[in-house]
This record gives sequence, structure tokens and C-alpha cells, in this order.
Amino acid sequence: MSDFSALGLSEWLLQQCTQMGINKPTPVQQSCVPAILEDISEYLTVPLRGRSVFRGTVRYSEMSGKKGCRDCMGCAKTGSGKTAAFVLPVLQKLSEDPYGIFCLVLTPTRELAYQIGEQFRVLGRPLGLRDCVVVGGMNMVAQALELSKKPHVVIATPGRLADHIRSSNTFNMRKLRFLVLDEADRLLEQGCTDFTKDLEVILGAVPAKRQTLLFSATLTDTLQELKSIAMNKPFYWESQSEVRTVDELDQRYILVAEKVKDAYLVRLIQKFQNEHEDWSIMIFTNTCKNCQILNMMLREFSFPSVALHSMMKQKQRFAALAKFKSSIFKILIATDVAARGLDIPTVQVVINHNTPGLPKIYVHRVGRTARAGRHGISITLVTQYDIHLVHAIEEQNKAKLKEFSVAESEVLKILTQVNVTRRECEIFFQSFELNRLMAILTLSTPLNSVTRIIPGLKGMSYADRLKELNLFSLEQIRLHGNLIQAFKIHK
Repeated sequence: MSDFSALGLSEWLLQQCTQMGINKPTPVQQSCVPAILEDISEYLTVPLRGRSVFRGTVRYSEMSGKKGCRDCMGCAKTGSGKTAAFVLPVLQKLSEDPYGIFCLVLTPTRELAYQIGEQFRVLGRPLGLRDCVVVGGMNMVAQALELSKKPHVVIATPGRLADHIRSSNTFNMRKLRFLVLDEADRLLEQGCTDFTKDLEVILGAVPAKRQTLLFSATLTDTLQELKSIAMNKPFYWESQSEVRTVDELDQRYILVAEKVKDAYLVRLIQKFQNEHEDWSIMIFTNTCKNCQILNMMLREFSFPSVALHSMMKQKQRFAALAKFKSSIFKILIATDVAARGLDIPTVQVVINHNTPGLPKIYVHRVGRTARAGRHGISITLVTQYDIHLVHAIEEQNKAKLKEFSVAESEVLKILTQVNVTRRECEIFFQSFELNRLMAILTLSTPLNSVTRIIPGLKGMSYADRLKELNLFSLEQIRLHGNLIQAFKIHK
């Protein structure tokens, strides 16, 4: 297939693709789009008994079954056009029989949900497409009103949509045609953010007869089990390449001592900004606190940086991402909340400030660059404690990381300045945390004084005040446990 006309898409969709500059389908689109559109009259759902896909009561028989249509599982490299692989056939089917709610897309992160919503709006403009993005951190009443208007497509994170289902009867999804799980491996895995209970609620609210589409860049054990126990013969496509990253990505590492890692980071940014002023850089780190401190430190060196992590309020997250996309800021320091799905064409460099603990996290992080045929470079700062992690990444991804050379003499020139700046930022951050914690939890502080420190605190309940503790570590909260206890007693 050389163009989209061979995929069975309508003329209006072909024109939309051309206007967006999408002229040639990628392998995942070539394979999955016709399969999703295909009508298989003999296709029937066969219930499974006693075979749980993940902990809880949700089984594969609950996840599929539109008679005459075929479920689809697609596993392809990052930046290979997986989103268009399900957006295009969904819009094609919607144009044939438009109603709401026609399609539900579930995704693990809020930013990715809004990005998918943008693609639906752009490609579906000739249809007058109505979409609704339902994520946490936004006004639930406004979201409920949007859902009650029966939009054609709902893009949601599982937690917030499950909350709406539990608390509202103003909408239903009983006529749902498509259920899409983007980044399906993350949605179905168990970990620090376990979506199991929320998915059970959602799957209980959608019809059994529907078409289910699962897409991801990494195939986990859960998806392997899902593939092996499926008895309704869903279409399955996986990239044939053994290498899990794209060929256009130049993967490098720098072996550094833990104590000089920040100095190497600053030197790398200086190097890239001097040589390529128009390049954007994404820096991934492991914790929200470290993300904040790195952002403060880089700004002390006059770098145009902005932070993005899960402890920021949603409006702050949107603002940070918008400023980075528009190149107001050239550097984005983020946790793994930004590691999946985000497509920012200007990103040329990804730097791993910490070596990812799992190979699949590495794949998603470095996949923020070298997308859609563009070239990019990823650099991982590897300490003496991380060598085994690099070996695991190389073994899993079937690709060797090459060493990136940095002049040690240049790093030594700025080492003391970087370490001092980092320590100053840590001290400032800790004092800010302490003052904020005291203001939130101490009843003895006059209310007018507290509200000057934290606007909007007046009238907050104890539970609401605790929500303001989003940047504190458990150790710091335990240190001030007497304040918490005092607040409980006097509340």
C-alpha cells in the first residue's frame, strides 16, 4: 500500500489526511485500519471462564464482542502513528452512523488525553465532531454537563470517568460502538497507579457487544496473556523489528559519578544550546521533588526551563506543556507523566537524568524524540549504581547504547558552581515546604495570616488542607506529625 486510498477510507478522510500532511500510511496504519473496518459476519464472542486478565473480576470476555466486527491489538514503536491507526477507522464508522456516545478512548495520562482529543477534532472537523475530554484536576460539574450532551467521542483517564459513572446518571454508554485502550500495557498493569477497580466500573457500564481496540509501544506479560487466551480471533499486529526503538534515534550514555551528575547535565545543555539554538530538550527524572529542584537550578543558570509533574495543578501542567510546545521555553524537566504518547515535533534531545528502572520506561521516554521519521538523540546519565539497568535495557531493546563524549575539563570548571547552586535550591525548597506545611496544618496561626501565605485557604476543611500537601515527602510530614495531630484534635 502506497497511500491511504488503499485502506478503504472515505474521500473526506483522505482529504483531511492530506491537509494535515499525512500522505503515506505507516506500517501499523496499513495493517490495523483495514482490519478494524473489516466486517466479519462469523465473528462471535466466546466467554472465558475462570481466566482473569488482571486482578479482579474483569475477564477478556468483558473486553470485547461486537458481532460482525473485529477487535484489534496493535504493538508498534513510539512515534509510528498508532493514534491515527484508531482515530481514522473510528471516524469512518462514525460518519456512516453518527450518534453519541459512539467511542470511548481510555488513556493513562491527562496530557495524552487532550492530545488525542485534538487529533479527533482536527480529523473529524467535516463531521462537526463533538468530543469531551474527562480527566482529573478539572471541574467535575462542567464535565458532567458535557457528558450529558452525548458527545460523539469521549477521551478519559480511568479514575475520573469511573467517578462520573459512580456519582452520575445523566449519561450512559449502552450504545457504545468502540472502546479504545491507548497505552494499554500501562492501563492493565498493576503498580503504584493501579487502574483495575476503575476499569471494572467502566467495563460494567459499556455494552458487551462492541469493538475493542488496544494499542501500545511495549508488549507486557498482561497483553501477552490477553493475546493467548482470546478465543474470538482478534486481529493482532506487532512490529517485526527486534529493536524496540526507531532507527532514526541515536542512543547514547555517559558514565558519571553520582556526585557530578548535575554538572554533566548543565554542560550538556550548554553544549546543545550553543550548537543548536532552535532545539528543544526534554529531561526526565524520577521524582516530583527532584523535578522541581532541577528546574530551580537550571533557571539559576539562566536556562529557559519549565517543570511538569503529577503534583502540579492541572492548569499549571497545561500551561507548562503549552509554553514548551510553543518554544517559549526550550527545556522541559518532567517525571514519567510526560513519558507516554506526547508528540512534540521540536524535541530533538531527550536526557535521562536517572537511568529508568524498567526497559519499557526507557523506550517510552526516548520515544519523545525521533518521531514520524525525524531524527533525534537520547542521552542517559549512568552512575556506578546503574550499570545493570543499562545492560537490561540493551538486552530487552536489542540495541547497544554508544558512549557520548563530554570534555571532563569543561565539567570540572563548573562543578563547584553547580553543586553550590543545587544545594541552595534544596535549602530554599525545604524551607518553602516547611512554611507551607506550617501554614496549612497549624490552627494557632491566625487565619488572615495563613490566607496571605496560601490564597484560597479560608474555609478549607481538614481534608482539603491535606490535599495541599502535594509536594511533601512522608518523612517531612512525619516530622511535623504533632501539627497534624493538633489539627485533628481542634478541627
